[in-house]
Amino acid sequence: MIELKTFLKDLLSLPGLSGNEGPVRERIAQEWRPLVDELYVSKVGSLHGLRRGHGPEQRPRILLAAHMDAVGMMVTGVVDGFLRLTEVGGLDPRILPGQPVTVHGRRDVPGLIVQPPDRLLSPERNGSPAKLGDLLVDTGLLPDEVGRLVRTGDLVSYAQPPLELSGDVISGHTQDNRASVTAITACLQELQHMEHAWDVWAVATTQEEETFAGAYTSPWEIRPDIAIALDVTFAKGPNSTDYRTYDMNKGPTLGWGPNVHPAIHQAIKAAAEKLDIPFQIEPMPRHSGTDAFALQVVAEGIPTMVIGIPLRYMHTPVESVSFKDIERAGHLLAEFIARLEPDFTKNIRWDEPDEH
Repeated sequence: MIELKTFLKDLLSLPGLSGNEGPVRERIAQEWRPLVDELYVSKVGSLHGLRRGHGPEQRPRILLAAHMDAVGMMVTGVVDGFLRLTEVGGLDPRILPGQPVTVHGRRDVPGLIVQPPDRLLSPERNGSPAKLGDLLVDTGLLPDEVGRLVRTGDLVSYAQPPLELSGDVISGHTQDNRASVTAITACLQELQHMEHAWDVWAVATTQEEETFAGAYTSPWEIRPDIAIALDVTFAKGPNSTDYRTYDMNKGPTLGWGPNVHPAIHQAIKAAAEKLDIPFQIEPMPRHSGTDAFALQVVAEGIPTMVIGIPLRYMHTPVESVSFKDIERAGHLLAEFIARLEPDFTKNIRWDEPDEH
């Protein structure tokens, strides 16, 4: 069993853009295989792991979902041996110039994102950040060789290696949402030593950044009684200190809003308080921006919860999280699951809790 921090760094070193999650799925499967009783890949590429509960058949089922896809880029054309780009998922073009990337052509090709000299831009744009349409990838190869190796539609992923900062902070290009995959893995590791009545389905979903394909389809097959979406959320950082951001190393966030079932929220909050696990309440007055948006409305509706891991510099190559928050999220999940009574869902209503 690999150490969790090493596992996270492995995940942060792999590509796996939306719709092309194969490389990271293989690494997750390697780690999950000894932790679950069944493991397989869905028809849209999500990874499903079942850890059976200790209760009698028919056991209730909980689904833990964390998306494994990443944001990145796609080649839209080749100009004199340089590659033009569009985005896969949301990107901030201001941080792209100078970034090392890997072009996934007929073979993987290293490259750099470059921009035109400021003096060649139109006068009204002098001194302004380049737009995505201005940026190019330079592979160092001659045009003829680029033409043989790279085609329109090939993917381009970040190649920035993970970096361990002080204060137990880890930075990398795909903490969104490999951090949450690691939290689910931590939960599965803890459950090896705990009894739980419920069946636990761990799901690494596909295409959250674009289509929610995994979150819409996996619940149809699994039919869970409740679902929990784990994702990252916005951490406090430079010029980001208002109510929409949350402290790193102060525990995971517990979502509260239309995508969240009040009774599930209240039960997880009560577990955190009993165990002295720090947490933060995250208001989600609209679409949560997570897999919960899809999980909640599958079939007749699934009681759903959102747990967040605070992250700085969202959708950049240097996304940063506190590893302690990952561990706390995994521990909270395991303890909540171990405390679930078989009849938990029979006694909950949408409007039950008055507090949050």
